[in-house]
Amino acid sequence: MSLAADFTQQEVPTHVAIIMDGNGRWARARGLPRMIGHQRGADSVRRTVEAAVELGISYITLFGFSSENWRRPADEVKDLMGLLRRYLKNESKDLKKNGVRVRFVGDLTRLPQDIVQQIEVAESLTAEGKSLTLTIALSYGGRQEIVRAAKRLAEKVERGELQPSEIDEPTFEHELLTLGLPDPDLMIRTSGEIRISNFLLWQSAYSEFVFIEKHWPDFSKEDLALAVAEYQRRDRRYGTTTDSR
Repeated sequence: MSLAADFTQQEVPTHVAIIMDGNGRWARARGLPRMIGHQRGADSVRRTVEAAVELGISYITLFGFSSENWRRPADEVKDLMGLLRRYLKNESKDLKKNGVRVRFVGDLTRLPQDIVQQIEVAESLTAEGKSLTLTIALSYGGRQEIVRAAKRLAEKVERGELQPSEIDEPTFEHELLTLGLPDPDLMIRTSGEIRISNFLLWQSAYSEFVFIEKHWPDFSKEDLALAVAEYQRRDRRYGTTTDSR
């Protein structure tokens, strides 16, 4: 049975964002190196992308590597960069075949140059994908993104290209790294942590949140479907009310 079977009569979120947490704890609980947890986490990415296509989700954004993650031990960062290289090399053709467009957001200038080149190839190769847009946040921080947008607007004001009175929400959003993406309807975090950890701070203003106890390597297609079902039970009011009294 298709995962989408139970959702055909209800609204599926257009955009789902996921904080993929718990790779290290998953490995530690099994007496394995942290890198094994990250490798299994990459398998979960593949499953989740497949499930998103099956459910009819149009956009999925994954928190792959935060700006704070650069402070992790050098060996772990090196291993994570190696895993990213393998993911880009091994998955890009399959993503294209399945109609998935992939894009990356974050301070990519901090990444090794060969990875930046692989990212450019992957984005170009999958640019025509229509079934799903997969966005991976790398070297990303929500506060840093907002500061960057503010600086860009200040520079435009300084150059006389923009008046302060002209700055509104759409103008500000135009300077965000996620330009072209709708705000996430649903944000999921695995591993039982109940916080958003500097992820999509501006964009998640009206997102629904679902927190899952499972560590990311154990996240399944069914878990995504259950999170969507929970989203469908929510009453999204955007600060208004459905009470007609």
